[in-house]
Amino acid sequence: MASPRITSAPLDDVQQLARLSRAVQEMRQQVAGRIVGQQEVVDGVLTALLGGGHALLVGVPGLAKTLLIQTVSEALALSFNRVQFTPDLMPGDITGTEIVEEEHGTGRRVFRFIEGPVFANVVLADEINRTPPKTQAALLQAMQEHQVTAAGKTYALPDPFFVLATQNPIEQEGTYPLPEAQLDRFMLELRVDYPTRAEEELIVEQTTGSRDVQIKPVLDAETLRNLQRLVRRIPVSKSLIAAAVKLVRMTRPGDPSAPALVKEFVEWGAGPRASQYLVLGAKARAALDGRPMADLEDVRAVAPAVMRHRVVANFAAEAADRSSEDIVLELIANRSWESATG
Repeated sequence: MASPRITSAPLDDVQQLARLSRAVQEMRQQVAGRIVGQQEVVDGVLTALLGGGHALLVGVPGLAKTLLIQTVSEALALSFNRVQFTPDLMPGDITGTEIVEEEHGTGRRVFRFIEGPVFANVVLADEINRTPPKTQAALLQAMQEHQVTAAGKTYALPDPFFVLATQNPIEQEGTYPLPEAQLDRFMLELRVDYPTRAEEELIVEQTTGSRDVQIKPVLDAETLRNLQRLVRRIPVSKSLIAAAVKLVRMTRPGDPSAPALVKEFVEWGAGPRASQYLVLGAKARAALDGRPMADLEDVRAVAPAVMRHRVVANFAAEAADRSSEDIVLELIANRSWESATG
């Protein structure tokens, strides 16, 4: 049976949402043919793609983070480049560099820009914390403005453009923690956990035989751009926006709405990007389910991935063995933010 590939034919939003939902189901099936479990991570990556944001996948080695990103990119029929981050990687190795070459016929020497691997729809930044800050920073302009400046000239990146990065949280030697400014560029931080026993048995069974899974593209670039615009058109109530903003403001120790937990354990709270991504993530999650409107449940679902890397815990939190994620989860569970008054 042929894959239900979405076309770019003009449809009203309700029909587009229904077709998007079917395409998402097909993508999940395609990815499940190669990746066992990790459904929440897959949905998180799809949420970031539909929201037009970037995603950081954090997990120990061997959990198929890289394979998952490669599989999703194959199912999207988009150009894909992988960059293996190492301590000796230079900024020009990512963005590109100018070379001097001789013109045929005239013999003149001219500069020509050679595009780096960042010039692709999907860029896998593998083990992004293994390269020094100056090379990590080469991605900042690309992630925020979708363009690269080299030798005084600015070059536009392909549209759509996504950075999907992986990070190993347990090895500290030879690594360079991402600065907060760079972390803030990631719409979501997705935690990749160990599989269950049944899932691990299935992984071993599938990967030690001769099974070869071919991934069929479901979405192309033009259609994905249309769906991103569709996600932004999904309505949300003013009360939902107020609730999302209140939740974010509660993470800031100096804000009047900050609870005692935050004042005691938080050094810096989340910025306005968190509020934006909470609402945009909620819209994308509703679109994944084929629903025409986002609600508070959608905000609750995306809040941990949106906020865990944007809240900076202080020394008191470290001494009390409280992580940023612990604080964020407690704030979400509090649910006082759902009432936007006060």
